[in-house]
Amino acid sequence: VQLQASGGGLVQAGGSLRLSCAASRSVRSINNMGWYRQPPGKQRELIAGITSYGNTNYADSVKGRFAISGDVAKTTVYLQMNNLKPEDTAVYYCAMYGPSHFYWGQGTQVTVSS
Repeated sequence: VQLQASGGGLVQAGGSLRLSCAASRSVRSINNMGWYRQPPGKQRELIAGITSYGNTNYADSVKGRFAISGDVAKTTVYLQMNNLKPEDTAVYYCAMYGPSHFYWGQGTQVTVSS
């Protein structure tokens, strides 16, 4: 299974970007999708997740600025990022997971200039 992420780029502080991610096929038992990011020199962290029921959760650092949406059953997920800050600069990864599977997508670079 391959996850293809897109939508990263260079944006000025205060700007917006929308990331997209889609899997090459669905996988039975997958019930969550999410977005992680890894800033330079730091660990990868979960910033937004969505369940197969549509429940969402966010890291405090992005709450109120980012919005995750998508359809877990269709293995597509989006991340709308508004009011971007320089500290949001990172490689962003999508992932899909369930009780017995975890799949990473390739990263997409987001750079926010001040």
